[in-house]
Amino acid sequence: MSTGNYPSAGQPEPGTGNHAGVPPAPARTPSPVDSTADSALTRPDEHRPAGTGTPAPQPSSAADQPRVTRAGVVWAAVVAALVLLILLIIFILQNQDQVAVRYFGLEGLVPLGMALFIASVTGGVLVAMAGGARILQLRRNAHRARLRQRK
Repeated sequence: MSTGNYPSAGQPEPGTGNHAGVPPAPARTPSPVDSTADSALTRPDEHRPAGTGTPAPQPSSAADQPRVTRAGVVWAAVVAALVLLILLIIFILQNQDQVAVRYFGLEGLVPLGMALFIASVTGGVLVAMAGGARILQLRRNAHRARLRQRK
């Protein structure tokens, strides 16, 4: 299962030229044309016609597009989490009516927004525990499979 633009385990990073069946670009030796002032601004894989100091126009490709980085994804996730947190705070502040809550013989009055927040966090913790147990199970199975392959 893929998670966005990241390669799956064991796959090369995009843009490295090490994809299966695609050889890396050969290294180019500098020519007298490369000694011009704009040679530092061009990519080594660009082809320039002989005798001109300007690079040949290249068609736009996926390599020219900005890459999605993990830092960028983390930044976007933090911003989204902050927006959700602000909305949650507003929800709790707008639902301050006291409600009676009973749980295994315990009884008390709690603001409605806080009771719903506690219920949702408890549900999230239970889901995280089940997911963590499954991840540990898969890792253990993968580790056992690696040990069997080495024998």
